[in-house]
Amino acid sequence: MSWRRSAVRAPQARALGAGDVAEALAVCAVDPVASVLAAARLEVAARSGMLAAGGEAWGYPASGPLEAVCWSGANLVPVVPPGVPDGEAEDAIAAFAGMARRQGRRSSSIVGERSAALRLWEHLEPVWPPAREVRADQPSLAIDRAPEVEPEARVRRATLDDLDLVLPACVRMFTEEVGYSPMAGAGSAYAMRVRSLVAEGRSFVLMGHDDGPRVLFKAELGAVAGRVAQVQGVWVDPEHRGRGLAAPGMAAVVQATRRDVAPVVSLYVNSYNAPAIATYRRVGFERVGTFATILF
Repeated sequence: MSWRRSAVRAPQARALGAGDVAEALAVCAVDPVASVLAAARLEVAARSGMLAAGGEAWGYPASGPLEAVCWSGANLVPVVPPGVPDGEAEDAIAAFAGMARRQGRRSSSIVGERSAALRLWEHLEPVWPPAREVRADQPSLAIDRAPEVEPEARVRRATLDDLDLVLPACVRMFTEEVGYSPMAGAGSAYAMRVRSLVAEGRSFVLMGHDDGPRVLFKAELGAVAGRVAQVQGVWVDPEHRGRGLAAPGMAAVVQATRRDVAPVVSLYVNSYNAPAIATYRRVGFERVGTFATILF
C-alpha cells in the first residue's frame, strides 16, 4: 500500500465585492469601536462602491459566512471580532497576511486591535520592508455620555475660510507625532484629506487672535461609522500648552459629536503619553481596549 503526504493548504481569504459589504459591516459591528477604521471605509463602499472607498476589503474564510475582515487602503486594518476561536483567529490573520504579501506593501501603516495588528505584522515582517516604528500599546478609549468637564464654548467647526490656518496646524501635529512632514512626497494627498475633513464638518478648532489668528486647539473626526466617531489629530499649540485648553476643548468636541454625528466618541493614544491619557479621563473617556500601530 502506498502512502502520499497530502499538502496542508494555507488558510485562504477572498477579495470582497459589493455584495459582501453588508456582511462585512456586520462583522465590524460586533466590536464597533475597535473596527471603526475599517467600517468607515466599508460604509463608503456601501454607498459609492469600492473604488470610491480607496482600497479593497478581504474576508475570511474564502467561502461561507464571514468571520473576519481586513481593509487594505492607506492603512491595513485587520478586524477579528471577539468570540472568534483562537485557531480561527490565527487562520484569519494568516490568510490576510497571504493577501497582503501577494499585493505588496501599499499602506503607510498596519493599525487596529492590538492582537490582530501585531500578529499580522509578525507574518509580514520577514517579507515586507522594515517598520519605522511599532507602537504596541495604545489604549483605546471611548465615551458615550455627556463630558465631565465644562466644554470650551469657543471651540467650533472649522470652515474652508480657516483652511490656511488649519492645514499648517495639522502638519505640525503630524510631524510631532510621526516624525516627518506629511507634505513631503505626496503632500497634496494630505492637504486634500484635511480639506475634506473641514468641508465635511469633521474638523474642530479653537482660534486665538493675539498677534494674528492662529489655531490654539484642534481635533478631527478621522473615522465615522455606525454609532462611533473616532477622534484623531488632537493638538494644542506648543506655546499654549499647560494652560488648561485640552480638556475643555475635548469636552466641546465630545459634546458636538454626540449631538450631531454619533453617540459614541472614541480615540486611541500612546500608552507613554500620560498627560493626554489623564486629560481624556478627566473628560470622561474610559478604556475599552488596546490598539497597536506599525508605521512604515
